[in-house]
Amino acid sequence: MQRHMLKSKIHRAVVTQTELEYEGSLTLDSKLMEAADILPNEKVMVYNISNGERFDTYVIKGKGGTGTVCVNGAAARKACKGDLIIIVTYALYSEDELKTHRARLILLEENNQIKAVKESSIDDLHG
Repeated sequence: MQRHMLKSKIHRAVVTQTELEYEGSLTLDSKLMEAADILPNEKVMVYNISNGERFDTYVIKGKGGTGTVCVNGAAARKACKGDLIIIVTYALYSEDELKTHRARLILLEENNQIKAVKESSIDDLHG
């Protein structure tokens, strides 16, 4: 059996811009991508703290160190510059893989700079 589990989360990113006329996707600072183990074209779920919207898209690599979080294409209707969002990836894990799996949690501060990197395992949930 495989379980669909949290792989990584970027918590409280601030949308730096939106581009409605772009083809689609979420442009993300490459340093944030690396910290969260997100690859270009990887599917992400975006949860907008500011307005409650939720949507799926894929990531394209932005310039590292810029703090870029740009919502593109149709998804630009679901976020505005300045909105707080959570960016999440999930993956399928076997029961054996879950024994050592640790989700990566990236906590941000001003300008979408990394404040802390944490990890969480299923053991953390079970005490």
